[in-house]
Amino acid sequence: MTVAIAQWQIGAPAHFDDFAARIEREVAAVAARGAQLVLLPEYLALELAHGFGAKVYGDLHRSLEAVDGCHAAWVDLFASLARRHALYLLAGTFLRRVGADFRNRAMLFGPTGRHAWQDKLRLTAYEKTAGCIVPGDALHVFDTELGRLGIAICYDIEFPLFARAQYEAGAELILVPSCTDTPAGATRVRIGCQARALENQLPVLCAVTAGTSDWSPVLDVNTGHAAVYVQPDRGLPEEGVLAACGETGHAWLMVTVDPAAVRAARAEGQVGVAADWDGQLAPGVQRARLAAWQQP
Repeated sequence: MTVAIAQWQIGAPAHFDDFAARIEREVAAVAARGAQLVLLPEYLALELAHGFGAKVYGDLHRSLEAVDGCHAAWVDLFASLARRHALYLLAGTFLRRVGADFRNRAMLFGPTGRHAWQDKLRLTAYEKTAGCIVPGDALHVFDTELGRLGIAICYDIEFPLFARAQYEAGAELILVPSCTDTPAGATRVRIGCQARALENQLPVLCAVTAGTSDWSPVLDVNTGHAAVYVQPDRGLPEEGVLAACGETGHAWLMVTVDPAAVRAARAEGQVGVAADWDGQLAPGVQRARLAAWQQP
């Protein structure tokens, strides 16, 4: 399959129509290059806050309230694009009101315009201190014509049991929409992606935000590189990186991902981490015990 993974320069749209016009141009361009799956980054919807003026976009709570009012238009935009171009489209994330709070929600749109979602399960320190964002409470996988997919939003990819549960539920790819503001944060996400690819022996695709945006308290500085990670083994890159953006700033990573080749490497590889996972669950190794020194 051909995938298009965004390294997305954060913009400052004057209103929703400006945002929509850019999204339409960008998705049309990668669709014309053969993309069957398009992946956009975490917090993409917060670009919309700029259109509500400085008193809104300078305040996270007001931004979330204002942007939530765009939800129906957001769904219509991405559903129509997925239908028009007959592709799967992960529309970054949208901070969606649920009760009195907001959930960081990744919506996956299919070629018929239908959509499903995965909420972020673990929150960063920034998200916790915001006081209005709450974690999700369910983990999903999604059946598509490209195979069964899982989604891990940024920080979630640093937790091995989420990806493991998705693998055990049949996921063949894990999609990671991400937003990090420091090189250390980008490194943590990269290491998480590579670790999950190694443990489960499946591709992990990561989209990121890029550039600086002084108007936003959330999207002010953006780091990282769009990439596809796989297990380093026979028939796959030795460094475990199938492809990565070598430039900074706005870019699209276009890459062919072959799940069948990854499955072959899983079955015939030098190691079988995914199959050997349960060895960690043996009673004798579930808890480390203090060893006694033996006398000579």
